[in-house]
Amino acid sequence: MKKGTPDPALSGKTQHLFSLLEQILDSNEKTILFTQYREMGVLLVKMIQTAFGLEAPFLHGGVSRKERDRMVTDFQENRTTRLLLLSLKAGGTGLNLTAASNVIHFDLWWNPAVETQATDRAYRIGQEQRVLVHRFITKGTFEEKIDTLIQRKKELADLTVAGGEKWIGALSDQELHELVGLSD
Repeated sequence: MKKGTPDPALSGKTQHLFSLLEQILDSNEKTILFTQYREMGVLLVKMIQTAFGLEAPFLHGGVSRKERDRMVTDFQENRTTRLLLLSLKAGGTGLNLTAASNVIHFDLWWNPAVETQATDRAYRIGQEQRVLVHRFITKGTFEEKIDTLIQRKKELADLTVAGGEKWIGALSDQELHELVGLSD
C-alpha cells in the first residue's frame, strides 16, 4: 500500500466546517472561528482560501498589537471581511467582535470558562443580532471525552453557584470520589 500525505481538507470535521461556512457566507453573515492550535489555524486559512477564494485573517499570539487592532477594525467595519480566525488564547479575551452573528469552536479547550470567554467576544454591548454558537466535536474521539469533562465542570459550577455548599450533599459517592479523587 502506498502512503500519501494526509489531506486535512478531506476530514469529516473540515468538510462539515466548509458546509456550514458555505451556508453562512451565502447569507452574508460574519463569523468568528476559534481554534486552540496555531498550526490548525494556519491550515484553516489555506484551506478556506482554496475552497472559497476568501481571505481569512488569523489573529494569534504572534500578531502585533497594531495588526491585531487593524484585523478587528476591518472585521467590525468592512462588509467584505466576513470571517476572522482566532487562536483561543490570543483572541479569546479583550476583543469586541459584535459584527459576528456566528461563533465556531473548531476544537475544544479543557476549561469551559475559556470557551465561554471566547464566545462572549460576539456577545458584547452593542450586539444587535442573534448569535449562533457552533461547537465541533468529532464522535468517537478524544474530543468527546473533553466535551463530557466540560459539561461536568459546567454542571458542578452551576450547582456551586446555585446552592452554596448544599450541592455537595446531592452528589453520589462515585461523583464525590471523582470530584476529589486524584487521576491515575
